[in-house]
Amino acid sequence: MGGMTTLRSQFLAWVGRRYLARKQKTGFDLSKMSFLPDKVLMPLRREGFDPVPSLGEVRRKAPVSRLPVPIAANVWLVTGYDEVKQVLGKAKAFSTDFTNLIGNAGASTEQNPGGLGFADPPVHTRLRRLLTPEFTMRRLGRLTPRIHDIVEECLSTMEKEAQSGEPVDLVKHFALPIPSLVICELLGVPYEDRADFERLSAARFDLFGGANASLGAISESLGYFRELVARQRQEPGDGLIGMILREHGDDVSDEELAGLADGVLTGGFETTASMLALGVLVLLRDREHFAAMAESEEATEAYVEELLRYLTVVQVAFPRFAREDMEIGGVAVRAGDVVLCSLSGADRDGGLGPDMERFDPHRSVPSHLAFGYGIHRCVGAELARMELRTAYPALAQRFPKMRLAVDERKLAFRKLSIVYGVDSVPVHLD
Repeated sequence: MGGMTTLRSQFLAWVGRRYLARKQKTGFDLSKMSFLPDKVLMPLRREGFDPVPSLGEVRRKAPVSRLPVPIAANVWLVTGYDEVKQVLGKAKAFSTDFTNLIGNAGASTEQNPGGLGFADPPVHTRLRRLLTPEFTMRRLGRLTPRIHDIVEECLSTMEKEAQSGEPVDLVKHFALPIPSLVICELLGVPYEDRADFERLSAARFDLFGGANASLGAISESLGYFRELVARQRQEPGDGLIGMILREHGDDVSDEELAGLADGVLTGGFETTASMLALGVLVLLRDREHFAAMAESEEATEAYVEELLRYLTVVQVAFPRFAREDMEIGGVAVRAGDVVLCSLSGADRDGGLGPDMERFDPHRSVPSHLAFGYGIHRCVGAELARMELRTAYPALAQRFPKMRLAVDERKLAFRKLSIVYGVDSVPVHLD
């Protein structure tokens, strides 16, 4: 761990010095981080729906390549499908613990987001066992009627907005509220708290609103969940938080459960919102694709899986910190090295099949990595699928003639992001 702490300190000190020299008054903006070498930022860039061509070139030449970051140890970028699965499957060989990023001395209750993503076994194993039963299809089945209601409510809101004659923003009225309200239902957020919860959900990921704003929202989100857990410990609700408290009681602390709840928000809100918005854009490129979503459940499932692979909105997995020496894709990785896995690059690997850069809902390929792999695979994957399989067909059925109100090239896609997305999608519903 000492080596990891030194590595972390060197890297953060270097980034800090370079960034502070260029800091904008508007706060932290990923798009202003041009001081980093382009190859370092490459996995976070796209051209429309596609990873930048240079990412594919790197994958073809060397699926495991060293990033030019001036620190003592190596930082590796893994872009090949098999190599990414190898890294993500090595739970014992790599650590994702939060202290790797900020150091033991700097870690605090307020800073540590908790949850599964920043925990190693045995802590991760214990927390995941608490959460996994709540994400079985049997438990999630209780949400099915409510997901349908939420989607229909959003479509009705879009219809009302369209009466003004102005374009309707698909992001504001469809992509954002659906996952936010579904997570409210899942966690058991009281109705009187839901407007505030939606605000927290959006602010939680507003990386371009300034560092203090984003970090403040994270802290506020965790604070809210601590209070909610404390209230439900006295009177458990019907949602995930209440179920865990009824089944495990004092075996789970308020801090642990708040972290898990915040992790559900982190993993299930922005990712699903991005998939809803971007997925509709992909479907609207071909009216036959859009119409097919309304035809059959089988067609919908195939389209959703291909959209997940093609878009892979979570572009890079949590950084892995090597615990031991090993070989990945024929490259020697040493203890203390940092490994970054490009999920978007891996899901476009030509070794999976022909023309993987193209959207093709009829293709048959190995399972995609949009939800990750191994012990850190997204625990809410099936919930996300339920939302997408409900929302896309409902939209196509209600508004079969829906079309973009602007040229796709004028849309504000994120220029640099861990979770890829688009800020606004104006559409006409006629």
